Amino acid sequence: MCAVMPLANSARSASGPITLVVIGDSLSAGYGLQEGDAFPPKLERALGGKGHDVRVINAGVSGDTTAGGRARLAWTLGEGTSAVIIELGANDALRGLAPEQAFENLSAMLADLQSKGIPTLLAGMKAPPNMGEDYARAFDAIYTRLVEKYNVVFYPFFLEGVVGNPALNQDDGMHPTPDGVDIIVAKILPDVEKLLSRIK
Repeated sequence: MCAVMPLANSARSASGPITLVVIGDSLSAGYGLQEGDAFPPKLERALGGKGHDVRVINAGVSGDTTAGGRARLAWTLGEGTSAVIIELGANDALRGLAPEQAFENLSAMLADLQSKGIPTLLAGMKAPPNMGEDYARAFDAIYTRLVEKYNVVFYPFFLEGVVGNPALNQDDGMHPTPDGVDIIVAKILPDVEKLLSRIK
């Protein structure tokens, strides 16, 4: 087995680890899970296993909408934030909030991060089928529109490979189990490494 070489930008161990902040809702906060089983700590361990010296900060808030994420962005970012993952939108869709409102909130966040020179990964979400085809089409499209507008790394669907599988979700059918989180981490990891390569 060939050794995995860490990205050049990850070689910051001499001056401390890279700080990656995950701004999200309950899916990243780790609703219903032990603290160590949430997405951020599992992502940190996976990155460490690939040779990256990265500290992943869990800035997920259960129930948060894109408006909530936008409102708390300024004080969520620490002085040493090197990169950000945005995982928001699920609660907007569950509440039937206007897709254009979600677009504007996420757009404002991405514009702010871009102005600060902070590389960002945008994790997409899909509207639940019970919201109807028209709503789902409008909502799902906001993420591709944002990617076209901003130079961000894009992971199209945060729950890819997990949604709809009872074995990978808690009893509520919406939040992943520890095994479900493992799958999310494994699938998103290449894009997170792409994000790290953008850190200057």
